[in-house]
Amino acid sequence: MLEARSVALVGASPRPGSLGSRMIAEVAKSPAAPRTYLVNPRYEKIGTERVYPSLAALPETAELALLAVPDAALREQVSAAALGGARSAVVFGSAFGDGLRDSITRTARDAGMPVCGAGCMGFVNVARGLRAIGYVERDPLPAGPVALVTHSGSVFSALLRTRRAFGFTIAVSSGQELVTTAAAYARYALALPETKVLALVLEAIRDAPLLRDVLGAAAERDVPVVLLPAGASERGRTMVAAHSGALAAGDGAWRALAAAYGVHRVGDLAELADTLELLCAGRRPGGQQQGGRQRAGRGLATVHDSGFERAHVTDVAAEAGVEFAAISAATRQRLAGVLDPGLEPGNPLDVWGTGRDTRELFTETMSALAADPAVGAVALAVDLVPEYDEDDAYPEAALAVAAATDKPVVVLASVPAAIDQQAAARLRAAGVPVLESTRSGLLALRHLLAPPVAVPPNREPPDTVRRDRWAARLAAGLAGAESLDLLRDYGIPAARVASASTLADALAAAAEIGYPVALKTDEPGIAHKTDVGGVRLGVPGPPELAAGYADLAARLGPRVAVSQMVAPGPELIVGMARDPALGPLIVTGPGGVLAELFPERSVALPPLSATAAMSSVSGLRFAEVLAGARGSQPCDMAAIAAAIAAFSMLIEELGEWLEAFDVNPLICGPSGVLAVDALAIPRAVTGE
Repeated sequence: MLEARSVALVGASPRPGSLGSRMIAEVAKSPAAPRTYLVNPRYEKIGTERVYPSLAALPETAELALLAVPDAALREQVSAAALGGARSAVVFGSAFGDGLRDSITRTARDAGMPVCGAGCMGFVNVARGLRAIGYVERDPLPAGPVALVTHSGSVFSALLRTRRAFGFTIAVSSGQELVTTAAAYARYALALPETKVLALVLEAIRDAPLLRDVLGAAAERDVPVVLLPAGASERGRTMVAAHSGALAAGDGAWRALAAAYGVHRVGDLAELADTLELLCAGRRPGGQQQGGRQRAGRGLATVHDSGFERAHVTDVAAEAGVEFAAISAATRQRLAGVLDPGLEPGNPLDVWGTGRDTRELFTETMSALAADPAVGAVALAVDLVPEYDEDDAYPEAALAVAAATDKPVVVLASVPAAIDQQAAARLRAAGVPVLESTRSGLLALRHLLAPPVAVPPNREPPDTVRRDRWAARLAAGLAGAESLDLLRDYGIPAARVASASTLADALAAAAEIGYPVALKTDEPGIAHKTDVGGVRLGVPGPPELAAGYADLAARLGPRVAVSQMVAPGPELIVGMARDPALGPLIVTGPGGVLAELFPERSVALPPLSATAAMSSVSGLRFAEVLAGARGSQPCDMAAIAAAIAAFSMLIEELGEWLEAFDVNPLICGPSGVLAVDALAIPRAVTGE
């Protein structure tokens, strides 16, 4: 499909402005000059070109068929392409109609025929010289290191037409992905030696295993992946009875993918464009020393011509999580030597005083900052507006500094609509990125200076004997007390608990565990015990236990769990939620009353190594509480990470049999962790 040497243009038309006419013109611009055949039974010729009545009438089997036909003709033309042996097809139309999409999918898959679309703009393989589109794009197309795969046709066109300093190896508008998925295009793109950055704009995950393989391969090859997700799962999609389902809802799958494979996840198209331009410039934080070793500096340094804009950039950087470099005393002294009186040498730096010798002033101050070992990148944070007196001091200073250092040097503009496009083009041509707004530019710099790191999974092989034993018990139904036994079998410390169905059994269990105890309903089907008044804490002795049991048995049923009381401490919820595409996800977040103060969670793909588990917790603001806030003792972080990693192995082995699973709460303390309660929800249909 992507390197086709013969192309059939089905629905070719002489009518100006029609899809069939534009398709002829665009394919004709392909530098690879594929053999093209026009197909339309209504015409014998279009211009001087022969037109064939059908695909079957072609003198050779087309490697690619572009189908610019109405939806009413799609079923027939896809079948004709499959029957005629066409190697692949692009379906521009939306394929709207009763059963039409399913029919196209079946026909193409039965024939082993890749299909781009439906509802797509086609693709351009810039690296191999093929334009398979029916919409007018510039010629030549911008060549460069970015491979773009997008579900959105609008994003496809917008990025192809951008004035930014990046070009493409391949750009694909994959549309509805009836047959061929975004992951398949990304796999091809990653195999192109020219691809240095992979950009994905996705609404859904339609081939999770292949996508994970591609992201893993990109991480191994050190090819950055920039992901803009949209159409995140509705809350109800992963909303299950267990609390972790609510925590994982929304963009949980995207978060998990990004965390596992070190993906640069961006929030909007402006951040996407700024990040791509910055990554494509090729410079990395701190420059390179001899032997390719990175310098340590990864902080940002900015130079401003406005006191207000310096303060504004500082505020936005704090929100965006961008760290400014702590510059040395020597650098401060060098800055002080050129600044006007009253200006403070520091970082970020306001240099505007009298306005004299602007070019020399900005060149020297930026050079001084670039030379500081703590600085990873330097940004000239000015508006870059047209200068009606033709003063080019700002671009000249940026170009001079960039030529004298191997660290990233960028211009950080504030108002995109005010940017002098001639100055920006000059800077970009010399390899100086122009980031087009404060927030998106700072976020792009964060991607450069503090890139996400792929976290390797736990490579421990599964314990099949243990897995099969608990799979059978899950299929038979698992009570709350047995859920804690399950945790212990996977190495997760859990409170002592015993099940009882009579008062005598409850009293015996409490005597063995030791008062005070917790008494909880253990009736099947009651997921949230507190909500139904099914929990009694700190039961001091037999009389109180008898009274509590009588109340629970009368209202909820005779089955109860008797548990040891556990010393209070910060609480975590560690759970599993099932994503429709990725399957089981590990969800970690604050538990207890602090869940409302810290409405956050981490979402990860199992199985987690201890390092990945630690990362899933340390990225939470709640980690400050675990580390010992306001003089409290710090929790055993290694024990917390070990428990989360062990839970992830449990899910790796048993996720096929679980719809959801919560450990709530996992109480943390200086001497370790203890799971107090757990809820396992078996899948209604096992072995899917």
